[in-house]
Amino acid sequence: MSPGHPDLPALGLQACAEPSPCVEVKDVLARVGDKWSLYVVVNLHAGPLRFNELKRRIDGVSQRMLTLTLRGLERDGLVSRTVYPTQPPSVTYELTASGQTLLRPVAALVRWAQAHRDDIEQSRHAFDAQHPHAHTSGA
Repeated sequence: MSPGHPDLPALGLQACAEPSPCVEVKDVLARVGDKWSLYVVVNLHAGPLRFNELKRRIDGVSQRMLTLTLRGLERDGLVSRTVYPTQPPSVTYELTASGQTLLRPVAALVRWAQAHRDDIEQSRHAFDAQHPHAHTSGA
């Protein structure tokens, strides 16, 4: 680690020289780090929402992808699904107590992204200018 930067143990993290610590959390990090999962968590921060309201709030998500994301978050115990016996049935989604614990780290990640967006954009432009054929649209 470079001077002035906290090392991983001080942050409560382990390097992944041995695969075990990383493999143990890989699937969890894949779920909570997924783009659509983050949008769902952020949008459910204030309370329950119906499926169509969530879909309207999350620009670009397909019905199928939102369904899969909600199902995965529900399976992981981060979102609960409540069905009301109306005609037609009404369904709402909300963060569970476990899902609520994601709000602080997600908010920190969003603040970090906002604070570093300009630097990252400048770096992308400089990189793309030096490597015109290396650009990928997944960034």
